[in-house]
Amino acid sequence: MMAVTARAVVFLCLCLSVCQIRGFQIPLKMNKTIQNLLQHYKIPPKERFNGKPVFNREPLTGKIEAKMVFMGGVLDTYEKLISHMLKQLPTPSPQEAGTHPASAVTPAAGGDAEAGEGGDIRAELSYILKTVQDLKQKGYREQEKLLRGLQALKHIQMDNFVIQSKALWELPWLYEEASTLTENIRMERRRRRRQARRAKTHLRV
Repeated sequence: MMAVTARAVVFLCLCLSVCQIRGFQIPLKMNKTIQNLLQHYKIPPKERFNGKPVFNREPLTGKIEAKMVFMGGVLDTYEKLISHMLKQLPTPSPQEAGTHPASAVTPAAGGDAEAGEGGDIRAELSYILKTVQDLKQKGYREQEKLLRGLQALKHIQMDNFVIQSKALWELPWLYEEASTLTENIRMERRRRRRQARRAKTHLRV
């Protein structure tokens, strides 16, 4: 679990680095907080660079719509993962919390006792969690609805006779809808190709 968690945090760092290269400036506080957390969630280099990322990067090479859906799923997974990481931290007693809040948080197995240069791991994880949640709310609401719909499909009761009958009854409309979408995509591609040819012809003239 520790290796998976650390790889996930590293993936987030890589995503942030890409954003910086493409023009979006990551807040300095967020960048520094992640670096502090990586001091706590330490893993050997052979684990970090074993060629098995937590998240497959192939969807990020597709079309913008697919990228948005994928990144919506990534943000949703980070929200769940960081919430789980917070639950794994020991809860400090009221006395410890009032006197030594930083020392009250002990690292997980394999972590560094002096994580984040004495910083509060719980506070840092909470900050990252809020940052991820804010981005989800700001730019990925539609993707979140789509993901919830996809997740609901996994829970359809395949053995339920009523479900089987209703699904068959709904199939004609859904099949027509799916066919229309693919046809619209083909038409859009043809339209773009025609526009591209016209543009080339115009430039030659």
